[in-house]
Amino acid sequence: MIDAPHGADMLDAVARLLRDTLIPQLPADTVFQARVAANAVDLVAREIRLSAAAQTDATLRLKALLSLDASLPALEIELAKRIREGQVGADTPGLMDHLWATTLAKMAIDQPSYASYKREIELRAADSSSQPKHPTKE
Repeated sequence: MIDAPHGADMLDAVARLLRDTLIPQLPADTVFQARVAANAVDLVAREIRLSAAAQTDATLRLKALLSLDASLPALEIELAKRIREGQVGADTPGLMDHLWATTLAKMAIDQPSYASYKREIELRAADSSSQPKHPTKE
């Protein structure tokens, strides 16, 4: 077991150092490069925090969708093959949910402040809060 601080936490500290201490002291012609570096450090920290769960979730969704037990890369290849061959399409139950979930998981890592991503997350949260917690039997 790795003691704290963990890698993502250390990267957070480096990004804060860049933004809060170093960038204000840098000459104007190097500020942009330092911001790019801080953003890259933030992205790596998010990847460390979020990618394992995103990959696990995608694997589970694809195993169910394709009825196939394989690794995530093999499942993605198989999905692409089935889409290309017309065996799977937008009307296939679970496909669009998988594609949306995968896209949102990637955006959570790559661009969590992207306006369209934030709006979609808010819409999904509102939709899930308006759904009954327990399905009713009729």
